Amino acid sequence: MRLTRAGEYAVRCVLYIYKQGSGKVVSKKEIAQEMGIPEQFLGKVAKQLAKHGILEILQGKKGGYKVSVQAESLTLLDVVEAIDGEIFLNDCLLPSQVCFREDSCAVHLIWKKARERLRETLREADFATLLHQENCFLRDIQ
Repeated sequence: MRLTRAGEYAVRCVLYIYKQGSGKVVSKKEIAQEMGIPEQFLGKVAKQLAKHGILEILQGKKGGYKVSVQAESLTLLDVVEAIDGEIFLNDCLLPSQVCFREDSCAVHLIWKKARERLRETLREADFATLLHQENCFLRDIQ
């Protein structure tokens, strides 16, 4: 499984907005320039994030995006799955798939365990922690 470009851009977008300060509205143009995201692509990603209640899109001259969720409550899993859908790793794990070997397949159990661990790792990574770590990296560089 590979994170899509849209998923990566969504993570960059949300992290950048949090870095600007709580409740701040950040323009699409600024986010696109600072995070290396094409503006049109960012607009599509932002609409998906807004649909899932993660971003608020404000129109007008002073419009832009702001995060609707506290950084401590938003995880990488939330953002990635808002864009890419629920992570499954293998088709045999999809709820709509019927695999006649599911009950006797050792590989199915490995895929299931790997999926659960990946989702748990992303669920543990909240944006407050990521923001703190990013700020520490910046201090170390300076």
